[in-house]
Amino acid sequence: MNVFAPLIIAATGIPALCFAVWSGRPGTAHARGLGLRWALIALCLFIGAIGVYLAGDNRNIAYGVVVALVVAVNALGVSLVLHLRRDSNNGAPRK
Repeated sequence: MNVFAPLIIAATGIPALCFAVWSGRPGTAHARGLGLRWALIALCLFIGAIGVYLAGDNRNIAYGVVVALVVAVNALGVSLVLHLRRDSNNGAPRK
């Protein structure tokens, strides 16, 4: 029974990894940065799934892993949005 939550977390990382591959295809610096952020989100989800699995029946450790996962993914999400707002030509933020 303790396997379902890590599997669900890891399964949500697969679409993020697919977005990373798809968005990095054009090869521009902006596209590579976008792909890197999606890949880091997927990596956080995979590491979080491993952490929840290794926590086992200890709920305090599992809660700590989930809180760290939420903070990391949200920080990368903010980084992704800020990167999307940047101009792809000169790297300056759009107004």
